[in-house]
Amino acid sequence: MDKQFDKETFKQSVKDNVRFLYRRKPEEATQEQLFQAVSYTVKDVIIDNWLETQNAYDEQDPKIVYYMSMEFLMGRALGNNLINLGAYGEVKEALEELGIDINALEDQEPDPALGNGGLGRLAACFLDSLATLGYCAYGCGIRYRYGMFKQEIKDGYQIEVPDTWLENGYPFELRRPEYAKEVHFGGYVRVEYDPATGNNKFIHEGYQAVKAIPYDMPIVGYKNNVVNTLRIWDAAAVEQFGFDSFDKGDYKKAVEQENLAKDIVNVLYPNDNQRSGKELRLKQQYFFVSASLQAAIAKYKKKHDDIRKLHEKVTFQMNDTHPTMAVAELMRILMDEEGLGWDDAWAVTTKACAYTNHTIMAEALEKWPIDLFSELLPRVYQIIEEINRRFILDIQAKYPGNFEKVKKMAIIWDGQVKMAHLAIAAGYSVNGVARLHTEILKNESLKDFYEMMPEKFNNKTNGITQRRFLYHGNQALAEWVTDKIGPDWVTDLSQMKKLAVYADDEKALQEFMNIKFKNKQRLAKYILEHNGVEVDPNSIFDVQVKRLHEYKRQLLNILHVIYLYNQIKLHPEMDFYPRTFIFGAKASAAYKIAKKIIKLINSVADVINNDASINGKIKVIFIENYRVSNAEMIFAAADVSEQISTASKEASGTGNMKFMLNGAVTLGTMDGANVEIVEEVGAENAFIFGMSSDEIINYENNGGYDPNMIYNMDGEIRQVLMQLINGTFNSDTELFRDIYDSLLTTKYSGRADQYFILGDFRSYAEAQKKVETAYRDQKKWAKMALLNTACSGKFSSDRTIQEYVDDIWHLDKVVVKKK
Repeated sequence: MDKQFDKETFKQSVKDNVRFLYRRKPEEATQEQLFQAVSYTVKDVIIDNWLETQNAYDEQDPKIVYYMSMEFLMGRALGNNLINLGAYGEVKEALEELGIDINALEDQEPDPALGNGGLGRLAACFLDSLATLGYCAYGCGIRYRYGMFKQEIKDGYQIEVPDTWLENGYPFELRRPEYAKEVHFGGYVRVEYDPATGNNKFIHEGYQAVKAIPYDMPIVGYKNNVVNTLRIWDAAAVEQFGFDSFDKGDYKKAVEQENLAKDIVNVLYPNDNQRSGKELRLKQQYFFVSASLQAAIAKYKKKHDDIRKLHEKVTFQMNDTHPTMAVAELMRILMDEEGLGWDDAWAVTTKACAYTNHTIMAEALEKWPIDLFSELLPRVYQIIEEINRRFILDIQAKYPGNFEKVKKMAIIWDGQVKMAHLAIAAGYSVNGVARLHTEILKNESLKDFYEMMPEKFNNKTNGITQRRFLYHGNQALAEWVTDKIGPDWVTDLSQMKKLAVYADDEKALQEFMNIKFKNKQRLAKYILEHNGVEVDPNSIFDVQVKRLHEYKRQLLNILHVIYLYNQIKLHPEMDFYPRTFIFGAKASAAYKIAKKIIKLINSVADVINNDASINGKIKVIFIENYRVSNAEMIFAAADVSEQISTASKEASGTGNMKFMLNGAVTLGTMDGANVEIVEEVGAENAFIFGMSSDEIINYENNGGYDPNMIYNMDGEIRQVLMQLINGTFNSDTELFRDIYDSLLTTKYSGRADQYFILGDFRSYAEAQKKVETAYRDQKKWAKMALLNTACSGKFSSDRTIQEYVDDIWHLDKVVVKKK
């Protein structure tokens, strides 16, 4: 047994760390201090494996994937690391002997504020799977000091405050200043003829330099000794302190460079309504892309002489459009620093860069004004201009005289640089993230690109790591599953299908539902502590937790809650199974209507939760500051998983998979990965409603949808909408006017009710009735819930990553042996 399992050594190490770090005995230490001490003890074990992994990589020289992402929503590390080290039980026991409760300790850990939504959580799951499967991978991102924001709810409104996750230091990171890189902004490009080669040399001058300093976080594979690395970049001034300015009394100027550097890494997704915000976002993207590429090439060159073969050992996966600058930056490094000509550099770049598309929403496919881009990144912009020129020639050669094609596909058009077009033109692979999403990309939003280069397009349906979202998040269910089918599901989720034999076993179903009930009690306790509202664990826990966006239709959900409330008020005698509607969502700070929807949810909650006449039949809860750590608790407790996006709008979704794994039943549209979930579990074990993606796309392209007709014809829907503006939920009758207008007028978008909320309302209400009917039959519900868990095998990120490896990356498996 090595030191990770030696209980006495572990206990002594914790005591020593408390003493060294805080000059205290364990019994005198605060919970925060104990968390730090235990984490450093665990990190000590991890570092041994980390070193062994690096040695194995050095010896075996495997191909490396650099997974480049603006977000990595990691969640807390302590518990997950212990699970993957295979030491959770032993450490829990050792801590109990020291009088320390591991759960209280885990609650001390802040969620690293490195992401916001599904994009960042997917990246985190992928890193977990890459390490567990034994592939060499680096995550590349930014070390945000304050994350996107910490959400507080005051008077029902979202308030954004800094997420100070680094306040007490983060024990699981390692500062690596020896690998610092320089990133250059602004300035101009001078051209110089080189008689030796007969080529022009492009020299970037007059720039502002920023130092990128990497911090490495360990990514622990499950019981295989592999520890990969998430490398996140911090920014610092090249000259940190202007002593001369300080001496002259100009104190602001003395620290000006340092503050400019800090701005780059302060916040995820700064508000880009103004030019300064756009400039900061562009800086952030180039900053981490440039630093990551410089580091990757330096690493390659340590062992390899021929830069023309870079793609044989390195692949860059661009997670959405944010890192797609990698295409032009790789060209810049290969030409300006490594001395390759255009054709050689292009040959490497087009074999080394691959792109994952995460959206069909046009506004989310990034475009940058060329004046801003060329001013901030003059050399990179020159390169993109040339890529664009050559790409247009390719389009014209393939489609002579077809200027519509050029207009639709050009990388630079109408004064904008289109980043998705750059990624598709240069990438060797373009993938969607669920089968339906990929088909929509091919047939609708990226149709012209697909017709020109179909061989690049492929689908990789997203997945989640069962090690966090079942093993760690729902330990009682994890133990039950292991008891029934053995432990292999932890690394092979397809084993879950073996649970299906228990679908008619009354004892097993009762055990399954008892675990669900205990998880509901745990969440009810959390809600009482954080919201001050008592909820009944016997009620149906109907849950919608995800980023707040109009297409995700939290508005449909809360309008239906108002509709149910009206029904109960009108028919107090009606038979109604009690419901707890649980919401959790952050809205982007600049997204006004999304923030107004949060206020509406909380206003409706205030009225309903305080109306004694309905006898607690409905409760509405908004969970503040939704994040990975409370998500684990929420998924475990949910009965109903609300996946109600407008069909065709959600690329995949991964929350849907986490709910499914934990035995919640999907109430959803045929959108994103819901289609594949229903395929796996059977339509009889889900509640599907609403228009299809084809119907939605047809309305969008050809018109014919009129929400005012529905408003005029359906008195109950009209009543719900009138309550937004008649003072029912707020004395200010204008407060929710913009929500009302967005459903019935073109004031806020080109179409009234852009996301077909009224069009799907009746179908949704019918599906909700079916949910209630099914839940009343407890045996039937238990079977449905169990089958959802049993049919979740496809949706592991282990399966997704293996598909990326087989079809896109072609990585080599590495075995790390303990010495």
